[in-house]
Amino acid sequence: MAETTCSLCQGTEWVLEETDSGAVAKRCKCFHERENEILFDQAQIPKRYKHCTFKNFEEHNDSHSDALKIAKKFVKNYPVQDIGLLFQGPCGVGKTHLAVAIIHELIKKKNIPCYFCDFRNLIRNIQSTYTPDSPLTESEVLEPVFQKEVLILDELGAKRTTAWVEETVFYIINHRYNNKKVTVFTSNYIDSGEAEEDMRDQRFKRTDDSLVDRIGVRLRSRIYEMCKIVEIAGDDYRRKIKQAGYRF
Repeated sequence: MAETTCSLCQGTEWVLEETDSGAVAKRCKCFHERENEILFDQAQIPKRYKHCTFKNFEEHNDSHSDALKIAKKFVKNYPVQDIGLLFQGPCGVGKTHLAVAIIHELIKKKNIPCYFCDFRNLIRNIQSTYTPDSPLTESEVLEPVFQKEVLILDELGAKRTTAWVEETVFYIINHRYNNKKVTVFTSNYIDSGEAEEDMRDQRFKRTDDSLVDRIGVRLRSRIYEMCKIVEIAGDDYRRKIKQAGYRF
């Protein structure tokens, strides 16, 4: 489909705006729209989550409402607030939804370059560069992870740690930490300590492993220094949707 020429700027991407001191050239809105489209494409949001925004996030309990408020405040205060977020909770409670919604808002309102990355895919992609026929190098895989202003690292701990995984991920996170680049994490694994009390009152479903079991003490310590912890409780929303779809 052929691109249509903007009726405001006639394709120049500039418009004249009258001010008290005369006409001033400013960027046309089509320029910013095109810039946003490029940033969204570069963010690599999975198709399943591209629709996720703050407006369509469903609040089923107080933890959902609190998490939504924190996510909105994070966007409002960025980049003055340089602390990331760690969304924790069981499967299907909206952790990834909120993380992607943050990307939408940062790009739309502040033109911030963002990047979505699944923890398991990141490890798999790095490992694949070690094969002789790999089309990519490790540095090419890591370039957006290192350089994008805001990184969403989804499903932290989904792949059980090994010495290599722990060292590799610590290297990545520490690089972003040292360069003051903000990272937002999501994880199904709750850390030991205060969260155990929450699990006992059934706000969280108990898992065999804690977050520290999945990623190691050193990485856990660095992430907790980098991020505000946001715990989200509730039932698996995906399961509810599936059950509703199979009613007879």
